[in-house]
Amino acid sequence: MPENTTPITNWAGNITYRAARVARPRTPDALRDAVTSATRVRVLGSGHSFSTAADPGPGGTLLRLDALPPALDIDTAARTVRVSGGVRYAELARALHARGLALPNLASLPHISVAGSVATGTHGSGAGNGPLSDAVREVELLTADGTAVRIGRDDPRFGGAVTALGALGVVTALTLDLAPAFEVEQRLFTELPLAGLDFEAVMTAAYSVSLFTDWRAPGFRQLWVKRRTDEPLREIGWGTPATGPLHPVPGMPAVHCTEQGGVPGPWHERLPHFRAEFTPSSGDELQSEYLLPRAHALDALHALDRMRAALAPVTQTCEVRTVAADGQWLSPSHGRDTVALHFTWVADTAAVLPVVRRVEAALDGFAARPHWGKVFTMPGEVVRGRYPRLADFRALRRALDPGGVFANDFVNDCLGPLP
Repeated sequence: MPENTTPITNWAGNITYRAARVARPRTPDALRDAVTSATRVRVLGSGHSFSTAADPGPGGTLLRLDALPPALDIDTAARTVRVSGGVRYAELARALHARGLALPNLASLPHISVAGSVATGTHGSGAGNGPLSDAVREVELLTADGTAVRIGRDDPRFGGAVTALGALGVVTALTLDLAPAFEVEQRLFTELPLAGLDFEAVMTAAYSVSLFTDWRAPGFRQLWVKRRTDEPLREIGWGTPATGPLHPVPGMPAVHCTEQGGVPGPWHERLPHFRAEFTPSSGDELQSEYLLPRAHALDALHALDRMRAALAPVTQTCEVRTVAADGQWLSPSHGRDTVALHFTWVADTAAVLPVVRRVEAALDGFAARPHWGKVFTMPGEVVRGRYPRLADFRALRRALDPGGVFANDFVNDCLGPLP
């Protein structure tokens, strides 16, 4: 089995994984051997997390699944697809569209892995769209003793099995529900004021809606409206129509963004903000995200607006999206319709962390949950108090991973160590 002891970092370079061993098995048997011979295992997907969620710690094994034979089994009649743990959304989306099928939603960047995305509660946008984990109907796990486990929607454990932070086992495959392929057009607007904002009207104006600001002035610099072409065209009475293509980060060229200007195109070429053929090799940025009840959206935005002087120097862009409530126990949108406040920071940890703490303090009264894969400083006991089904998840961990092989410092801090 190919192994590598050269230090590996995440996409942004802010995390160096402290693994004693990096394993890239090429066969299912080699994967099982890598897991059963290790005392601590964490799986690294596309490396787009900014937290230490995937770090196995000293003496642990960092497991990469990208050398395994990819599985992409599409059942057109049932409208499902079974994908292996190393598959990324870009390759999945192309294959589905060629068969006249689609996923209901995608994240802004299509280069991320399917398994890693759903494990951390990653999402797209849309008041009626749940997180990416909503599409999962079955998860296949390899546990620490080499046992293969399948958990489907009819299993009482399912609520803890998908968005699980890799704490139950290696996700070897997922089965996803699909929809018929559809087309989307996206139109952009600029200069939308925060004062008097009808948040619900704006965020329900189309299938997927995003607001962007850099906090250098009141209100929002950009409004991205992504409409399914089989849904009615609504007149957008907020902001000024953009006169050309825009990048979410002011001043950046829009060449790598998906086509704008109201030009219809396939779902997978419009729902993400960035083109699949643009493959970012590194990210000169840090990211944080906080998800809170949608009813608090305006109060939270005004709280952030009051600290613009602190935010502006370290913010590249801030995106505001909505996510429908879901049932995954560890999902940041569990049990509540959600507003997601996403910060793309400058790549300066020392300058960013004090502002992150101030953001968390400003949002503390709104029961904000941090995105598991982003930078946050919220204490573990606070995070744990915001997940009402945490005890059920801890029981599931004890059942599937009693030895804590798939735990790490991040999991133990956020979820509490196994007893």
